[in-house]
Amino acid sequence: MSGYDLLARALAACGREGWTGVLRVFGAPGGILYLRDGLVVAVESPGAPGPEALLLRSGRVNGEQWAALVREAGGARWPAAGLTAHGYAGSAQLTVVCVMALQDAVFAIIAGHVDGCERAEAGAEPPAPVAVGEPPARLLQGAVRKLAAVAALPHPVHPDRERPVPAPEFELPPSVLRRELLDRADGRRTARDLAFLTGRGVYTVTVEVARMLGEGLLECPAAPEPIPVRAPPGGIRHRTPPPPAPPPPEPPTPVDLPRRRPNGFFRLRNGIPK
Repeated sequence: MSGYDLLARALAACGREGWTGVLRVFGAPGGILYLRDGLVVAVESPGAPGPEALLLRSGRVNGEQWAALVREAGGARWPAAGLTAHGYAGSAQLTVVCVMALQDAVFAIIAGHVDGCERAEAGAEPPAPVAVGEPPARLLQGAVRKLAAVAALPHPVHPDRERPVPAPEFELPPSVLRRELLDRADGRRTARDLAFLTGRGVYTVTVEVARMLGEGLLECPAAPEPIPVRAPPGGIRHRTPPPPAPPPPEPPTPVDLPRRRPNGFFRLRNGIPK
């Protein structure tokens, strides 16, 4: 949660001023917060799946239907009108998905580190905005409570740190999410990676990974021990540089060649005329 104060001060100022625009958060993973009249209406972060991923995972719409809706909406990233018109989801259900994605993105930003914040004027309409924005202070407090809940678990994990693997022997759990995590945990993927693969929220997956570690379903392999490097008994011998190369030889002095005279013969130097 490095740099939390930077983000808290920047959002508090936006709320006091009733500012409308975007707040860019630099760091890892960082993100963009969209504000309207001082309230947060949408958040994007590379550290958390967006609302479209959560909606597709819910099974209400499949990939082909989603692509058709985007084309129908002229390339819009969040075709809300088409989703409700075709009966894939109601407006209340879309609102729930958008709020979940917004809060999860803030959790991912707070769980990382913040290097700085910068305001920018609002450009295009934010993707998947909520009708009623979230007060910045309440939004940050919710993310902090989630971080505290993860830290209080017997085996706390970080969304972008531990890379678990299935335990050698385990009983297949009845939970669909747990089975998906066991299938995809390979020692290279973090909780954030698993969230994108399963289409779940980062907070949800982080908590579940921590619980599975505590129950022995997952484990984190130990880091390989470094190979010791020992100096030879006589110490390190430095190589003597070779002597410099000799300078190149001087070019030979040019020699005059005999010239031919018109209507005459060649005369050799020190020769006998004929």
